[in-house]
Amino acid sequence: MAALPGPGGWWSAPHRWLPVAALACLLVVALVVVVGRSGGGTTRSAECAVPETGVVVDPAAVPPGPVAGYGGEQLRNAAAIVNAGAAEGLDTCAQTIGVMTAMGESSLRVLDRGDAVGPDSRGLFQQRDNGAWGSYADRMDPTTSATNFFRALQDVEDWPGLPPTIAAHRTQRNADPQHYARYWPAAVEVVTALAGRPVTGARP
Repeated sequence: MAALPGPGGWWSAPHRWLPVAALACLLVVALVVVVGRSGGGTTRSAECAVPETGVVVDPAAVPPGPVAGYGGEQLRNAAAIVNAGAAEGLDTCAQTIGVMTAMGESSLRVLDRGDAVGPDSRGLFQQRDNGAWGSYADRMDPTTSATNFFRALQDVEDWPGLPPTIAAHRTQRNADPQHYARYWPAAVEVVTALAGRPVTGARP
């Protein structure tokens, strides 16, 4: 008669840990996915090498300007972008990318017009009427349009490791990947002025 499994049988000590090990592997995989989605990887672009907690701007304390050539309504729109990034839990690098992108798309103005390439583009980010960016009202609202931009940015693989202009390009899907690069220094200056301190994590 065959003996029943004993201490050295199929449920020996090494095998008892198999379900635990499998569960641990699943948890590690889930953690990797969450960290990758949030931009928490270790590789960051030179412009965003120092991760900083996002800043929140008091709308009543926005300087009149000019700052890097922008003032008044433009700086208030930049503040709305910065605060939308903070509400999404993003860092100063992402906030600066948002301001840079809106500089390149609309000069930080809520435009009720597009261009020859995108006649249906509207708002700070010149978002198209293709269903991806919400309604007309969403695209014309600084906070909502910025929020939709930041949510799309987070879907870009390894966005913190990309040069800011490439991260913006892959979010906006515009024609020229280098279009936004010229606006990065001005965006750093504006976010620094809004924050009331040097934004060290966004220095070029």
